[in-house]
Amino acid sequence: MKKIKFSLLCLFMAVLGAKAQSIGNPLPIPFGDPYVLYDDNGKYYMYGTGGDVKEGFGAYSSTNLKDWKFEGQVYHHDNTNGWGIHSFWAPEVYKKDGKYYMFYSAQWKQNPNREKENFKIGVAVSDKATGPFTDLNDRPIFDPGYPIIDANLWFENGKTYLYYSRCCYKHPVESEVAQWARKNGWYNEVEESWVYGVELKPDFSDAIGEPVLLLRPPVKMGKDDWESRSVTAKEVNRRWTEGSFIFKKGEVYYMMYSANNFDGQNYAVGYATSKSPLGPFKKADENPVLQKNGMVTGTGHNSITYSPDGKQMLCVYHGRTEASGHQRLVFIDRMEVNKDGKLVVHGPTLKD
Repeated sequence: MKKIKFSLLCLFMAVLGAKAQSIGNPLPIPFGDPYVLYDDNGKYYMYGTGGDVKEGFGAYSSTNLKDWKFEGQVYHHDNTNGWGIHSFWAPEVYKKDGKYYMFYSAQWKQNPNREKENFKIGVAVSDKATGPFTDLNDRPIFDPGYPIIDANLWFENGKTYLYYSRCCYKHPVESEVAQWARKNGWYNEVEESWVYGVELKPDFSDAIGEPVLLLRPPVKMGKDDWESRSVTAKEVNRRWTEGSFIFKKGEVYYMMYSANNFDGQNYAVGYATSKSPLGPFKKADENPVLQKNGMVTGTGHNSITYSPDGKQMLCVYHGRTEASGHQRLVFIDRMEVNKDGKLVVHGPTLKD
């Protein structure tokens, strides 16, 4: 999501000093929306929103998930086919046939109606995980007719599925929460973002068929009220379902997602399950599985990686602490799918 300035990182690093080599959570990496790729060279590569870059994306590398090296800016918006002009968010990199493909969202410069939010999803390619990445085309992958962000991919049986979030922008939705907020005199309407899935062409040049709605905020008030905290806390007249990440365990597809204001303390993560990559998905009764705990707030937009031996699942996400202030930093915590099929994140944790 939105780029948070690099303002407090230097102060944070100065406080850590010699401890930087053994630090647990948070990592001294000023990313929102962190994504980790484990390459066959035995290295992890992390990409994210923000950091010490301008209009593009930076990357870090590590062999142990603890000590990270900044690899510099790996994507620049003004590359040969660059189509975005600002708001470069949520990059994810996938390796396919020896090439590295970066999927990301940005504000599309083709904007005849001068929309404030004209976000679309594009894909850039490189021969190396550290770039430089060049857009495959001088345009986004496709235009569904509304702003979209937060790309995530799934590959199966020769098919590629793209998951994304439709933005809240100009998307008011009637619900019991919207009625409640209107009755209280807080907001006349509540806008929502929804998660969709669609199949992509093999060359990533376009979508195949129509997007399928997979997840949205609850219509009724009740057990899923955690997804409405941004409204019930009177922060903003929006409810988010975004930052989706899909994986498969056995025959079950798990889709993790983030809800609430990405810029606030109530950002949290839940999950839903399905027997098919395009749903229908059912939200878990035990949601949220990651949320603020007093020491850490704003926990969300996660990805998943694994320990080098492939045995331990790890949840990679951003959050904030009292020391970091409003600066988002990266956290990595253990996670698992237990014998009952329930997803558990052992976090957020804060370590020295």
